[in-house]
Amino acid sequence: MRQLIILGIVGLVAQLIDGSLGMAYGVTSTTLLLAAGTAPAAASAAVHFSELGTTLVSGISHHRFGNVDWRTVGVLAGPGFVGAIAGSTFLASLDGEAVTPWISGILLALGVYVIWRFLALGGRRPEFRSRPSAGMLVPVGFVGGALDAIGGGGWGPVGTTTLLSSGRLEPRKVIGSIDTSEFVVAVGGSLGFLIALGSQGIEWQIVAALLVGGVIAAPFAAWLVKLLPAKVLAVAAGGIIILTNVRTILLTFGLESSSVWLALGVLALVWFALLAHVVRVERTAAKARRAEEDAAEAGSEAPVGR
Repeated sequence: MRQLIILGIVGLVAQLIDGSLGMAYGVTSTTLLLAAGTAPAAASAAVHFSELGTTLVSGISHHRFGNVDWRTVGVLAGPGFVGAIAGSTFLASLDGEAVTPWISGILLALGVYVIWRFLALGGRRPEFRSRPSAGMLVPVGFVGGALDAIGGGGWGPVGTTTLLSSGRLEPRKVIGSIDTSEFVVAVGGSLGFLIALGSQGIEWQIVAALLVGGVIAAPFAAWLVKLLPAKVLAVAAGGIIILTNVRTILLTFGLESSSVWLALGVLALVWFALLAHVVRVERTAAKARRAEEDAAEAGSEAPVGR
């Protein structure tokens, strides 16, 4: 029972991060399950089955708060479904360790770009161009779905990072659309694992514990996305992208665990400082906008002299 309660807390924390920043549910949950001794395929399967519930509740919550661009969801979902089935059945035998550092390097660069792009705005509001094209969304969906099934996480890091860096969709709609379309990816991955492992290879207690925690956190995370300004969301998501992929790259080069944690600690301090700076800038800009609006309103209400 104690282990199930801990897993429930893991699911809650993972979904709170995922639902508010568009990534990390699969990565966080799978990492902890592997550390607890769960086999890789069984861990990824448990995470995907729990996501059937967490992503459904998360998608409904994001929709209710207006965080979803349904065209983006419609284009992403199909390739993500196909990629997830391929990853969980046919691609699981590939050497994922050889590919992981290269993918992490690309995502790390995109994470740095996301933070730089929004910090460069200063106090100005970000402007978003036309929505992402199908030509970009289809490969992103397939690759993200395949990596998600193989590694137990990848849909958010690939999808959220790519869409944020494109600048074609405001951050809250990137996060809401990625979280909503992830339900279809979870269905594809779960079907693939049923084919590959059978129902006997899935630890349903772990699934239930992760599911309960994730479902509790999903509505609150969607509310946070609606509440927070675009620049704060972008810098927060960019920090998660950087920390996650720096850790992967450093471990690949064989650094000791203490050195890795030291490096991550330093990066986390820099990230928190940037977040604090962005929050201060947003507050100052918001006060200035309110002052301008009040002045304009007072001018329009002033009596016109004869």
